[in-house]
Amino acid sequence: MNNQASSAPLLDLQDLHVSFGDKAVVKGVSLQIRAGEKLALVGESGSGKSITAMSLLKLVPQARVSGQAWFNDLGDRSERRDLLQLSERELRGVRGRDVAVIFQEPMTALNPLFTIGDQIAEVLELHQALSRAQAWQRAVELLAQTGIPEPERRALSFPHQLSGGQRQRAMIAMALACQPKLLLADEPTTALDVTLRGQVLDLLDGLQRTHGMAVLMITHDLHLVRRFADRVAVMEQGVLVESGSVADVFANPQHAYTRKLLDSQPVRDPQPLPPSDGAPLMQGQGVWVRYPVPKPGIAGWFGRGHFDAVKAVDFTLPPGRTLGVIGESGSGKSTLALAALGLQPSEGHLSVKGLAWRHQALKDRPLRRAVQVVFQDPFSSLSPRMTIEELVGEGLGIHQPGMTASQRRQQVEQTLADVGLTEAQFPGLLSRYPHEFSGGQRQRVALARALVVEPQVLVLDEPTSALDVTIQKQVLALLQRLQRERGLSYLLITHDVDVVAAMAHELIVMKSGEVVERGTVDEVLKHPRHPYTQKLVSASLG
Repeated sequence: MNNQASSAPLLDLQDLHVSFGDKAVVKGVSLQIRAGEKLALVGESGSGKSITAMSLLKLVPQARVSGQAWFNDLGDRSERRDLLQLSERELRGVRGRDVAVIFQEPMTALNPLFTIGDQIAEVLELHQALSRAQAWQRAVELLAQTGIPEPERRALSFPHQLSGGQRQRAMIAMALACQPKLLLADEPTTALDVTLRGQVLDLLDGLQRTHGMAVLMITHDLHLVRRFADRVAVMEQGVLVESGSVADVFANPQHAYTRKLLDSQPVRDPQPLPPSDGAPLMQGQGVWVRYPVPKPGIAGWFGRGHFDAVKAVDFTLPPGRTLGVIGESGSGKSTLALAALGLQPSEGHLSVKGLAWRHQALKDRPLRRAVQVVFQDPFSSLSPRMTIEELVGEGLGIHQPGMTASQRRQQVEQTLADVGLTEAQFPGLLSRYPHEFSGGQRQRVALARALVVEPQVLVLDEPTSALDVTIQKQVLALLQRLQRERGLSYLLITHDVDVVAAMAHELIVMKSGEVVERGTVDEVLKHPRHPYTQKLVSASLG
């Protein structure tokens, strides 16, 4: 443990209760963090872990909060003060200076109207009374410390002009601008690739040691906990059920819920490998995808260049098999998926059941029924204005227009039952809306929507990355069962090595638009040959 004080804890949280109206979401949580300590607060979505952390700074609107949050050495004061009793004016002086926050999704946390440099400089001007020029210079230095290349240029960039990893680093630079005593990190790596995740963890670890600050990490990623934290506290439905050192809790979990979390590693149970002598359902040979981009300087006045997102990719997807496509953001894997779905024009040969996409609605309709897609985030892919019956049955209206309303409803109900959603479990199921379901349940709705037209191929674009570990395991088991029962073929797009290890038969690894390695899952993951594949596998092991 780094720089851990032997005296009173930096934060002493006692009997925290948080409720919204009559609904209690945090129930009597007590925990302590010492200076320089790294504590992970773990649990599934809805467990209350983020509400617990954000309540310390009264960042939860319309919440009723009670309890004590004693904080030592607040600002220029040396006495112990209760954060929950501070006024809004006093808290504005604490936020960012003594207690800073890294939010889960920097794209929504950063202001899109101001440059990254402006947003970091604002914190320094507010809390450290620096001049504009001094604050700007310090902002550039902080960006450099977090490993962002060309920090002077990036300071002038707006959030949308940075990659996901760069935005997260900018958020870290902003949080550490005033060298806070406590950092609240709310799922800081969830949206990142496995290698970027490792880089951000290493960055936080190094900066934490340098500045001697304490870190409260809110997460459901157990690999992250094992790699980063000193102690772990486990929450279930608003209650703290277990805490202790990471080594002790992981080696000998006492509570059933902790054991359930630790037992949530995806299980390999794919469709037994069918014979490959049948014609492939989907095939690509020399697939290229190019995007037009402006040329720099005066040349841009007279013509446009192009960016090759996918370069000469070959792949084959036989009936009943899963082909995994793995790589980091920017590797070209999602662009390849769009081309496979006929949503992105491509060069080379790309066919479904021996037929090429024509990129004409009527001519492509038979192929659209054969190939369906399940996206990463079901909440954004499902229309909030349509009922479950309308969402799941929409494809039947297009591909089987001769069905009567009662036949369509019966097909919708049967498909929902196939993915584990029934009227008995959810009264009024067909008339409900997506927001009335949890993340895992919404993903089941999205899966039913794809399956209802009885496709032969499903393109799965990061189908579990937005889900908790226990829900992820359930959805993967469901996909494997459906493959066995229906003989489906899956084109699985992911950056998660654990997911392809559980699901795929064959695997291709993409980097900068090219395939750098291919083979069976065992060949590629157990004996990776390319340095990039070795890096991906190594990073996934934490």
